[in-house]
Amino acid sequence: MSAAESVLEVNNIEVIYNKAVQVLRGLSLAVPRGQIVALLGSNGAGKSTTLKTVSGLLGLENGELTRGEIRFEGRPLADSKPHELVRAGLFHVMEGRRVFEDLSVEENLVAATYALTGRKGEKADKELVYEYFPRLYERRNGLAGYLSGGEQQMLAIGRALIARPRLILLDEPSLGLAPLLVENIFRIIARINAEQKVSMLLVEQNASVALAVAHYGYIMENGKVVTDGPAERLAGDQDVREFYLGMGGHGEMKSFRDIKHYKRRKRWLS
Repeated sequence: MSAAESVLEVNNIEVIYNKAVQVLRGLSLAVPRGQIVALLGSNGAGKSTTLKTVSGLLGLENGELTRGEIRFEGRPLADSKPHELVRAGLFHVMEGRRVFEDLSVEENLVAATYALTGRKGEKADKELVYEYFPRLYERRNGLAGYLSGGEQQMLAIGRALIARPRLILLDEPSLGLAPLLVENIFRIIARINAEQKVSMLLVEQNASVALAVAHYGYIMENGKVVTDGPAERLAGDQDVREFYLGMGGHGEMKSFRDIKHYKRRKRWLS
């Protein structure tokens, strides 16, 4: 996929923590321009590490990119600082929302305008945020720390919108939310993608809801991609369903790689 077709290209990257623990092992993926790509996998697969590597936050956790290349809008991201990436149009909505609890909703949105520094012709649009999230307008003068979990997630995504991003990295937007709220949040995510043409790389434990809004998906295991394909095909793939149930036919834990190996062996023996 060429740079003109993709907003993000991750090519064969390896990441270690504390100069000893390897977390990503030859990971490659791409986010086509204007699409939502889901990055799925069990806990510890390396999904959040992938997002932190892309957004330049890896060094804050004593992590290091030791191999491979990441390109955003066709340009390599080597040595780019997190604030530089935000100003370039790459916004990371981190797991756990990370709002400024002692500031009001509106002040949180104003703080996000820092991302627009130096970007000519791009202005913050609070009304756009309030259009997608009417509840934030109702609570705009209240402290963010008093918002519900769902409202804080809305605010976290709203801050990303203020920054006028070309790519949003979304880390576990459903975490800790009730099912009805999850449906609402993901419905709005799909609207933002369709109406604002913002590309998204979505990390999510809830595979079914992620694949319902995504165009394409990657499944990770032990720091590398084990399968990928159009979201609709992955959602209907029996192997993927079995992997996400996490259990084999006799109750033992299975990995996606185990399932594929078993099926290949069964065909060979028959």
